[in-house]
Amino acid sequence: MKDILTIIWRLTVACLLAAIVMGGTFVFTNKAKKENALKNEQRVMLGLLGYSKLNPAPATVALHEVYRYVVSEGGRQAMGYLLPAKDGGHGACTLVTIDLDGKFLRQSQVTLAADQLADTVARTAAVQAALGQGATLRYADQTVVVTRDGKRVAYLLPGKFPGFKTFISVILALDQKFTILGLEIMEHEEDPGLGGEIVQKYFKNQFKGKGIETMKKIEVVKTPLPADYLKALEAEPGGGLGADEVAKIQAQYQDKDIYALTGATISSRSLTNGVKGIVQKFAYRLAILDRVVQEQKISVPF
Repeated sequence: MKDILTIIWRLTVACLLAAIVMGGTFVFTNKAKKENALKNEQRVMLGLLGYSKLNPAPATVALHEVYRYVVSEGGRQAMGYLLPAKDGGHGACTLVTIDLDGKFLRQSQVTLAADQLADTVARTAAVQAALGQGATLRYADQTVVVTRDGKRVAYLLPGKFPGFKTFISVILALDQKFTILGLEIMEHEEDPGLGGEIVQKYFKNQFKGKGIETMKKIEVVKTPLPADYLKALEAEPGGGLGADEVAKIQAQYQDKDIYALTGATISSRSLTNGVKGIVQKFAYRLAILDRVVQEQKISVPF
């Protein structure tokens, strides 16, 4: 009996120690995974703006994150925008609530440290505290407003929408007039060799340079890519085509439809419709937010 109790005790201690080690490892690796994901996302965002290791972003370039929530209170829904402080620090953010008709409802101060702002749980808890217990909220999306020398120059829009199989996750870069600067596919489960080709330059670069009016009416066509356009879409810096020649060829197709991937028309349409939706909805919401910020004299860094 004594031996059995000794064995049980040793097994219990061993299991506890194993649980502690595994739990600690999970916490450490999960934190590192999140940090690496954020670094990769920022690298992609800067790349869409034309910056890289060889061409680093100037110190005057800043990325300002805006988080949008759907707020439900008293049986009504509204949009809640968590805006950064103008001074860029001190943990002060402003939560602006706007009803679905574009009417300003209220603004609240939210205090968050920089690491808490990036943490979904901490950020949501702070927003909930600012709203009070009578309201519920659901995270909707994130926008990054890019400034240079204090002036707004671009927008970075992470987005997710249905693909042929599951979801397609992207980051889209727009200039101030909502013309597409670049598109990057972050995650997808489309079929390899078919819909999976959405990651290729010759397909995703077709969106580059297209303005919002073009995006409103754009369609997907099942005709082959013209040879000159294909070369321009796949051109590398210092390659066979010069930058001026590439720009000239792409300009000829800026108002044209999107050429579908061979054998993957549904994936092509899914990505096209998803990008169209992001651009149009963002432009609509931003116009309302800018108007409210101006009317209420809310201090923001952009």
